[in-house]
Amino acid sequence: MYQQIVDSIINNISNGNIRLNTKLPSINMISEDFYLSRDTVEKAYNILKERNIIESIPRRGYYVANIEPKHKLNILFLVNKMSNYKMRIYNSFLNKVGLNSKIDLVIYHCDEFLFLNTLNNSKLVYDYYVIMPHFKTDKLQHASFTNAVLDAINKIPANKLLLLDNKMPPLNDDISAVYQEFDNDIYEALIEGSKKISKYKKLMLVYPEKSVYPYPRRILYGFRKFCTEFQIDFEILNEVCDDMVFKKGDLFITIEESDLVNLIDQTREKELILGEDIGVISYNDTPLKKLLGIAVMSTDFKIMGETAAQMILNSDRGRVKVPFNFIDRKSI
Repeated sequence: MYQQIVDSIINNISNGNIRLNTKLPSINMISEDFYLSRDTVEKAYNILKERNIIESIPRRGYYVANIEPKHKLNILFLVNKMSNYKMRIYNSFLNKVGLNSKIDLVIYHCDEFLFLNTLNNSKLVYDYYVIMPHFKTDKLQHASFTNAVLDAINKIPANKLLLLDNKMPPLNDDISAVYQEFDNDIYEALIEGSKKISKYKKLMLVYPEKSVYPYPRRILYGFRKFCTEFQIDFEILNEVCDDMVFKKGDLFITIEESDLVNLIDQTREKELILGEDIGVISYNDTPLKKLLGIAVMSTDFKIMGETAAQMILNSDRGRVKVPFNFIDRKSI
């Protein structure tokens, strides 16, 4: 009901029925005329005040202070970390939405407290909440949600919520999402590249068990599933160590950039040829990896951001899985 009051006042301002500096009905008057609780009306007026659409003058009442275009969208964009990939999603989203929106970008660093505090301070004043749900446990492992996060997200109206990059299984089916499917994605990408992969004797996945920004463990599940089904020898490493012993016929799959750099440095020092002696596949594509000829498994971050923006602009609902592909290059 409070949102209907907000929308009604904004619409009447937009079509000229309510002009700048016009005095609005008091909270008590709206409450009595429309049989609403006083708290509901006060909440609507507070939202309009926070958007600087109306202002409160002591002992005089509420007045229209700003005429905001009807199509202007107020969006909270919650990102778990600042990275090349996340910013590519955000930038493509921003470019697609264009000038029709005001976007508040907040980085919560996979921290549950920062995330909950941001939502609490937002007071549900946004038209849309775009959320990338990635959190870390006390043991620095990945979690898609916690009970507190789930409770907080459930308070956001479904038509205002869009999950991005990672979906949360416990949420209702009416929650919209544009997402990756980490276990199936890596599994299907490895099958896509299996012709090249088959020439290697052993697959080594470099997956950091503990990280400031942990990665979904579903990556591990998809990797193990592929190796088990195709009877491929494999090993999971925590990092690429200095002075690592390399064996010809090993294929490394790296996730963190630091491991990829360390791996390339060591293969060059040992005069090993990428794509012949040692294979390398990196997780998530970048222009630099393309330039260096590093094979990758990657989602399309540009499409992810654009799809999310288009759903908001069109008021579309649903769940969209973003394509995830194996990209063959000389490192394999």
